[in-house]
Amino acid sequence: MIENILNKDKELLIFLNNLGTEQWDPFWLAITNQFHWSPLFILIFYLVIKSFGWKRGGFMIVSMILLVAFSDQFTNLIKNSVQRLRPNNDPEIKPFLRHLINPQSYSFTSGHATTSTFFSVFVILLFKQKYKLIYLILLFPLIFAYSRLYLGVHYPIDITVGIIIGVTFANGYYYLFKKVDKILFT
Repeated sequence: MIENILNKDKELLIFLNNLGTEQWDPFWLAITNQFHWSPLFILIFYLVIKSFGWKRGGFMIVSMILLVAFSDQFTNLIKNSVQRLRPNNDPEIKPFLRHLINPQSYSFTSGHATTSTFFSVFVILLFKQKYKLIYLILLFPLIFAYSRLYLGVHYPIDITVGIIIGVTFANGYYYLFKKVDKILFT
């Protein structure tokens, strides 16, 4: 059964990856680069300081930085434990993929999907009472994660599990954050 699921995962990746065209390649290469999302992060940091002030906002920003560091290390722990080859390194499907980058680390789970979802859901939980449009930030992890399929460096299961972990961690981290925030700022 698991073998069948993994085969369907590979088939879905090949299908999605082959929807790409050279015309769109530069766009998706830019999307997958975390640096190009800097304006979004700057906007979020601005909203944090504007909404919560320097002291409490600074604590929130440090919390977000810790969130990203934790998420990154947790993802690396899983990748190094599971050791699933990335599609671009898997000799079974590599010839059927369009791949524009060739990362050598492992595939399961997607750090892009986990961390961007973790960050985005945490931000939504922080701001849902203040800004109605904050839910638009969910476009960030969806587009960011899809870029990994487009580029042929993750399987759909890697992305899906990364999103699930991101949502789970964001809710748990927010619960912990609220406890600490209450102690420090009330």
